[in-house]
Amino acid sequence: MPSAPPPRLRAAVVGTGAIVTGSHLPALRAHADDIELVAAVDVDEQRLDAFRAEAGEDVTGYRDLDAMLTTERPDLVLIGTPPALHRSQTVAALEAGAWVLCEKPLCLSLAEFDEIAAAEGAGGDGAGGDGDRGPYAAVVFQHRYGSGAVHARRMLTEELGAPLVAHCQTTWYRDSTYYAVPWRGKWATEGGGPAMGHGIHQMDLLLHLLGDWSEIRAMAGRLVHDVESEDVSTALVRFAGGTLATVVNSVVSPDEVSRIRIDCADATVELTHLYGHTNDDWIYTPAPHTAADDARTRAWRTPAADLPSSHAAQLTGLIAAMREGVRPPGSGQDARRTLELIAAMYKSAFTGLPVRAGEIGPGDPYYTAMHGDHPDWAPRTLTKESR
Repeated sequence: MPSAPPPRLRAAVVGTGAIVTGSHLPALRAHADDIELVAAVDVDEQRLDAFRAEAGEDVTGYRDLDAMLTTERPDLVLIGTPPALHRSQTVAALEAGAWVLCEKPLCLSLAEFDEIAAAEGAGGDGAGGDGDRGPYAAVVFQHRYGSGAVHARRMLTEELGAPLVAHCQTTWYRDSTYYAVPWRGKWATEGGGPAMGHGIHQMDLLLHLLGDWSEIRAMAGRLVHDVESEDVSTALVRFAGGTLATVVNSVVSPDEVSRIRIDCADATVELTHLYGHTNDDWIYTPAPHTAADDARTRAWRTPAADLPSSHAAQLTGLIAAMREGVRPPGSGQDARRTLELIAAMYKSAFTGLPVRAGEIGPGDPYYTAMHGDHPDWAPRTLTKESR
């Protein structure tokens, strides 16, 4: 007789705003055979009630995270609160035995990331709780998980020749209304500007496709918005494999686009989208010397099955990791590498010096805060007053 399916995992959401209602809830519904949403936490009672009306009245509402963790003992906690809360809420969930899927950024500094890493495997009776089998914390980097990204990563490894030159672009537009939300644009509550809060997705995807970085040289500017952090950043990045890349992050760009382009020895692969991609958003252009190789270039086309990038796509891998008791993708060193690149970008922009991978550690001011020891903006950085 066929074996019975495993019991559904019990999940809770922390924060019931737009990202949880619009992205996490549909992802949970897409995996209803594997996950049951049992609880939601929010300090705003009206927002919590509205979420429960949407998610189902059988979802128990809580105003306090610790009370929910003690009462519900969830297997998985999905966090969609403002960034300054992520570290403490993630650690609390891990210590209660729950695995975590947290919105980006997972935390505000490398020091906070290492606190989270120290709490992994420390839980009690949740889905993990026995050290090497978890629980673990993963960060939402959903752009890695669409079928187009999976295919591109394999093509870059096996088919397209050596990656030579890359471009990573997140040029979006945000007006003053966006920054009227109290926690935005501040180092202590958002951790940085578009590098930390917007471009992080494309930079993570670039690292996912190309691997470890080795050196970065960066500049940043506060050109339009009256905020603490930058509204534009640019960087040159050298990868361990030799690839050279440019990175541009902006929230002052009326023509909004997210783009990654990688020129390899035998072809160019380019992704152009805004907030999510499908197979059709990935374009492969063969080099002249390979254009006549029809059989080879046909293999570059993305697969017929189209899985858009989404929270649901990432949740598939997380569920599998929880069932197997292994570290999920988008966690551990895999996630820390992206945060380290951003910390190095800020350090280079503030100091005017190149920064190498691995150099930011305990004792370095950029280990504990993305702005290092320049909370009021660095004199080397372009501001409106210096133009």
